[in-house]
Amino acid sequence: MFITLEGVEGSGKSTQLGNIRAFLKERGYTVVVTREPGGTDIGRQIRSILLRPDNREMEALTELFLYEADRAEHVRKVIAPALAAGNTVLCDRFCDATVVYQGYARGLALEEIRRIHRFILGRLKPDLTILLDLPPEIGLARAFAQIDAGGRSGAESRFENEALVFHRKIRAGYLDMAHREPARFCTGSTDSTDSTDSTESTDHDTNHTRSDRKHATGGDPESEPESGGRAVGQARVR
Repeated sequence: MFITLEGVEGSGKSTQLGNIRAFLKERGYTVVVTREPGGTDIGRQIRSILLRPDNREMEALTELFLYEADRAEHVRKVIAPALAAGNTVLCDRFCDATVVYQGYARGLALEEIRRIHRFILGRLKPDLTILLDLPPEIGLARAFAQIDAGGRSGAESRFENEALVFHRKIRAGYLDMAHREPARFCTGSTDSTDSTDSTESTDHDTNHTRSDRKHATGGDPESEPESGGRAVGQARVR
């Protein structure tokens, strides 16, 4: 089973990643936790280039191909072997982040990004993508507070320093993708005071994924998504 987490900056992915990992391990899953960029030795070097704030003048195409180079290493050296061994892979960001950041926000052609993904991923696609949604103003405030408190690296703050309009495009892009692929996306607000335990929804969705969906390597990653009709699945998260 292949699960990915997505969201704007400061959406709480790291916190929820730990919660979901613990939840799955308690239920007997062998979990491999990884991230993009930076899930391999080469990927960590690429990550330092991509996220360094003094690289703010990087061309959008350069950014795109660095992410794809990281992904090629990551899929072949971490994700595919882990799935082949029967493990559950839990990944902090994956190809949807590239579509949103470099496509919706940077303005690169979405179909060209998807074509590159078809080349790199083949038939690999997440079984479940958990989208943690909140207004970017709140997410950025959280992110900079974490940087000030030392809980987040200022050396990896290039995207946090982008203009607010960029982050609004990211949020809109994620929500559009979730609307188009409701069978894969489970969207929940991380700007909620509701005290419902997020693991309840995770339990439902991971069980549904295992029993009703094909393995991540068995579906077409670029099949036409649904354009509407069904509501996006809701996961209550904190």
